[in-house]
Amino acid sequence: MDEREITFRLTPENSDVTALVCKALSSEVRLKILSLLGTPKNISDLANALNIPMSTMTTHIRLLEEAKLISVTSAPGSRGMQKRCGSIVNKILLSFPKDEAAQTQSSNLLMEEEMPVGNYFDYEITAPCGMLSHEKELIPNDNPSRFSSPDRVHAQLIWLTTGYLEYRFPLDATHPFQTEVERIEFSFEICSETYCYNEFWRSDVSIWINNQEIGYIECPGDHGGRRGLLSPEWWSDGNTQYGDLARIIITQNGCTLNTYTTDRHTIASLKIGQKPYISLKIGVKENARYAGGMNLFGEKFGDHAHSIIMRIYGHPISAEQQTNEERNNYKNETN
Repeated sequence: MDEREITFRLTPENSDVTALVCKALSSEVRLKILSLLGTPKNISDLANALNIPMSTMTTHIRLLEEAKLISVTSAPGSRGMQKRCGSIVNKILLSFPKDEAAQTQSSNLLMEEEMPVGNYFDYEITAPCGMLSHEKELIPNDNPSRFSSPDRVHAQLIWLTTGYLEYRFPLDATHPFQTEVERIEFSFEICSETYCYNEFWRSDVSIWINNQEIGYIECPGDHGGRRGLLSPEWWSDGNTQYGDLARIIITQNGCTLNTYTTDRHTIASLKIGQKPYISLKIGVKENARYAGGMNLFGEKFGDHAHSIIMRIYGHPISAEQQTNEERNNYKNETN
């Protein structure tokens, strides 16, 4: 997935993101800024081009960055470090699909599973790295071999530079499918990782479902500057404090990672239901566009009081449907 493919899909389901993007686009000045970012530009150049004060331009830039429509990075200039802005997306889709809305209303929550961040099935880690419980450090910092420690089950904050963590969610009553699965959702709190914290330290966090890479989540920075709502008192103010809430939705027609949507990966293509679990792998590749590490938060750290949540929606299928499905599965296995 490269920058030319990045598309925002705004729907009532992700109302917080939709509202933020719409707010960012509700200004004639901010629309002009976006039109000037065909190539990256410094904030000062944008202020001069639109003949507005730097303080006003900085406010507009902050709103566009919060909506993840642009990126802001630090770059050396003739007068020290300067903020350089670049466009991230080239297409925004605003949709109110009636069929999906009706499907959501008619779907039942088949199961919900919350996975502790320390309960990973497999891992591959490069330093700097580490993990904490709500009370203390669990392993020595920057020692990937200690990620196999039994104490990992108590983790509330895990950080790594490159590599991945794999989680396996049981399917329980939905395997073999006694139901028709219509939508699978994952949500978790995450941000990039660097020394102390840096709001402009970007990272592309890749997501794999059943070992198929479906895309990446853009983390705009390693968040600090204020206390995380759940961060324990002993945790230093100068360290990472909180993350952004990531949301992955997989349907029969495609999948969405926050605001990026693709129809290349579906419930069927990801072979969900062929094993008694769903594998979710979260990681940073060495060759990522921005390989800025990651922090993964548990329910007692950061801003959101939950770990990694999986929800499955659907409805029961009839005996006839199940018989046909079993017959088709048998044919596929024997061919």
